[in-house]
Amino acid sequence: MAQLTDLSVAAIRDGVASGEFTAVAVAEAFNAQVAEAQAALNAFIVTTPEHALAAAAAVDAERAAGKVLGKLAGVPIGMKDLFATKGVQTTAASHILEGFIPPYESTVSQKLWDAGAGMLGKLNLDQFAMGSSNETSYFGNVISPWRRIGKDGGGSDTAPLAPGGSSGGSAAAVAAHLCPAATGTDTGGSIRQPAAFTGISGIKPTYGRCSRWGIVAFASSLDQAGPMAHDVRDCAIMLEAMAGFDPKDSTSLDLPVPNWKATLSGDLKGKKIGIPREYRMDGMDADVAHSWDQGIAWLKDAGAEVIDISLPHTKYALPAYYIIAPAEASSNLARYDGVRYGLRALPEGAGLQDMYAATRAAGFGAEVKRRILIGTYVLSAGYYDAYYTQAQKVRTLIARDFEAAFELCDVILAPTAPSAAFALGEKSDDPLAMYLNDVFSVPASLAGLPAMSVPAGLDRQGLPLGLQVIGRPFDEQGVLNAGLAIEARAGFTARPERWW
Repeated sequence: MAQLTDLSVAAIRDGVASGEFTAVAVAEAFNAQVAEAQAALNAFIVTTPEHALAAAAAVDAERAAGKVLGKLAGVPIGMKDLFATKGVQTTAASHILEGFIPPYESTVSQKLWDAGAGMLGKLNLDQFAMGSSNETSYFGNVISPWRRIGKDGGGSDTAPLAPGGSSGGSAAAVAAHLCPAATGTDTGGSIRQPAAFTGISGIKPTYGRCSRWGIVAFASSLDQAGPMAHDVRDCAIMLEAMAGFDPKDSTSLDLPVPNWKATLSGDLKGKKIGIPREYRMDGMDADVAHSWDQGIAWLKDAGAEVIDISLPHTKYALPAYYIIAPAEASSNLARYDGVRYGLRALPEGAGLQDMYAATRAAGFGAEVKRRILIGTYVLSAGYYDAYYTQAQKVRTLIARDFEAAFELCDVILAPTAPSAAFALGEKSDDPLAMYLNDVFSVPASLAGLPAMSVPAGLDRQGLPLGLQVIGRPFDEQGVLNAGLAIEARAGFTARPERWW
């Protein structure tokens, strides 16, 4: 039998249910992996081996008693530290929330525990989910388990690589087999881009499919939880457990949760795949372009008809996003004032306004401050109509582009990111270069559409590249099926060579 830490979510769940191995043995194996890798990868902010073991022991007891087991019984997972976890520190990777212990559980994490999953720990991320490289965390950079092939074609370049962001800890932990699956959140690509950088799968469902209640807010009209795992089937299993209507979230979809895993099919006969001409940009990375062409060929092989489509307002998506998201962030982050919870900086003789200023200056990182300032500016009385109102109009036009495209095709295929993983520090001094990492992922986020990244192969430096499938609202099944067709033909089995 393969090592327990090499098994998929489905294999762990089925093995525990059949008695092939115990849930406790699985939890112990993953706890050991986490402990061995933490110093090198820094994927976790807090580890919770006792939570994983307690959940596993409960599953083993239920099986011994002949009870029906949950969909994730015996599966230990990583929880992005944006989800409130009762009794376990939740920080959003920010100093301003360091030491905050929620007295409540987020809806998504509670659903996962109810399904039998256990928690290995709280995963590192970009502070308040603002970033594309996991370099903005107060608790240090996450290091990708991947390394470039040396320039001479042999050995490895030891320069540490970014795992992507903001769900970089989730991506690194799954890629390094520290957990079989993890939760992520996606505001403008924060599940899909890190999945592409680390050679794993991740899906952002339709906006409202997973509850936002108990998730630390960044941009409330964009934030959406989703799973990250090794393959499409595991993502489907995880998403079934995470999704569902929640009356505590006013944007939650009151729709039944489909059985996505049971109806997975890589047969795309009769389906039409749209290829947006605006995504093939000047100066596009040759490896990314080749990967996209391969993906088109794979979907044709799966029986699909490939057609050319236009998304004419694509070029305005990134600037619109970087007005709307910071505007919502400046509103959401106003609650961190040093009064009710989290950090309080109180200079001697300070008044209330001085305390607010000192707390936020000490608690927020540079990128968070930058986005708050941008958001506050575009919402100010003199500039609201010129920036924020215009950006919302552009958002509507982008959504209409997708509506028109989906009259012609069933799903859309595009690259996930404009490049493979870059080195830590390579783009951190240039915010605009960093923001361009989201160029292919932001449009689907603005339109609230389901979108998934699946690994498609390696570039010439031996690093993973991802392909993105975008679907109609509520059609996670179509996205998963197209992802499965790519996965079957890509045959991606590469994994990072262990150096940690």
